[in-house]
Amino acid sequence: MYSRLLMPTPSVRLKFRKLRHRFGIAAPRMVVRTHVPWQWYLLPGLLLVLLVLSGIWLSMQLNEAGTAERELQALRLQVQSQQAELDALRSVAGTRQNAVSIERATQQQLLSRIKELELENGALKADMRLFERLIPVVGEDAVLRLENFRVTQDDNGRYHYRLLVAFQPSRQKPEFVGRLQLAVRYMREGGEQQLLLPEKGAAAQEYQLAVKHFLRQEGAFDLPPGGRLLSVEARVLQGATLVSKSLAQL
Repeated sequence: MYSRLLMPTPSVRLKFRKLRHRFGIAAPRMVVRTHVPWQWYLLPGLLLVLLVLSGIWLSMQLNEAGTAERELQALRLQVQSQQAELDALRSVAGTRQNAVSIERATQQQLLSRIKELELENGALKADMRLFERLIPVVGEDAVLRLENFRVTQDDNGRYHYRLLVAFQPSRQKPEFVGRLQLAVRYMREGGEQQLLLPEKGAAAQEYQLAVKHFLRQEGAFDLPPGGRLLSVEARVLQGATLVSKSLAQL
């Protein structure tokens, strides 16, 4: 009876077996984990996402920068090519413009020369007709006349005069010696003024006359600034005596 009391009952054995399985060699493994709040997992996750996005954005920016650099280089090459072409066209245009300017200047000079030659030719023909008409015949009285007196203005505003002095000598006067004087009337500042050439104190060698038969006299003069020519009268003087005069054709 005593031995029965010492033997464990089935329920006791079952409890003992459970305790042995829990605390013995055959007990189940237990993992001890530290409890971390979920907020601590959120921050690294956000940082990781930002890092990935930054990498993607940087890669896109590098690709765009490379593309922009290539496009910029292409545009630079295109601008250089167009600049070289523009410089070449400017050089050609400048050369052509210079050639055209030279050609125009030469043409203007030729036209001016042709005009001068035509005027000289007309004057020579007029002088020839005058010579034929005024063949001097020695007589009793000497006669001096002024023929074909003209005044023209050039492109620079300077006036040129031209006249023919015809002298018919006599036995007593085979030659005429005198001087030429021009009386120039012009308008300036609302009033009429007169200019006598040669002026006092000026060299008058070109106005001295020594005529045996014919003498062509030419010269030039200027008006004061703002002056407008009205008339020019040529006078031939011998001493203080007026021998002949003629009004110019303007």
